Amino acid sequence: MSHITFKRLSELLPGEEARVLQIHTQGSIRKRLLEMGFVPGAHLKVEKLAPLGDPMELIIMGYHLSLRREESDCILVENA
Repeated sequence: MSHITFKRLSELLPGEEARVLQIHTQGSIRKRLLEMGFVPGAHLKVEKLAPLGDPMELIIMGYHLSLRREESDCILVENA
């Protein structure tokens, strides 16, 4: 039996990969995150973090994007 670890996206470190489970926010931020590809089941990889950890650079759906900590705190992921 495998152990599934649930985390906030903001807790991941460079090199870690995960799958999106849920987005815990409403309104325009939620809509923007969904439009960027943060849909349940989407696979992502953390490429790097800025020196103070904000923002983080990710690869999701084949493209690179930067996401601020306040936005990445809203995304629940599981280890891939």
